Amino acid sequence: MNGSDQTLQYYNENAQSFIADTLSADMSAQYALFLPLLPENTSILDLGCGSGRDSLFFITHGYRVTAVDGSPTLCDYASSLLEQPVQCLNFNELNFEEQFDGVWACASLLHLPFPQLTKVLGLIADSLKPNGILYASFKYGTDSQLDGKGRFYCNFTEDTIHALFGPNNAFKLLKTVVTEDVRPNMTQKWLNIIAKKK
Repeated sequence: MNGSDQTLQYYNENAQSFIADTLSADMSAQYALFLPLLPENTSILDLGCGSGRDSLFFITHGYRVTAVDGSPTLCDYASSLLEQPVQCLNFNELNFEEQFDGVWACASLLHLPFPQLTKVLGLIADSLKPNGILYASFKYGTDSQLDGKGRFYCNFTEDTIHALFGPNNAFKLLKTVVTEDVRPNMTQKWLNIIAKKK
């Protein structure tokens, strides 16, 4: 079983505890990085939607949202929360063509090994309209490993994220912001990025 399989297995088997841990997190600072850059009547792809927390915020504020996740268990929960279907897709199964003004990938792409990220960023770029905006967040750090719960993480610093969004990439990296963890009693720092489709 590889890291991706173990990560999905964790979320399928621990969906309720994950939802309880993240559903009420205050993401207003992260929304403020992303939403002002989008046009009116925006369509958003919530990539790795988890519980559906962020999709629900976007929908209640008038945005058109397509939510996807790789965990069938989380898709079922999010579908119920959002009262709309959530597509069960792995990152490498994305097959959208210039459908979205923005892609929101909150703490989701970090589960991919670095070599796979370049490919998936290409698929994300394909899904965005010209000049579309990507928000993504990663744990701040220099290591990539399985955590004690079996989840794989590919961590980034400002230097390594610039290497990922290099000159031959489909995106221009606009902004990096380091934030504290919004969950109580958590000390993890996060690297938030904003990128625009070239």
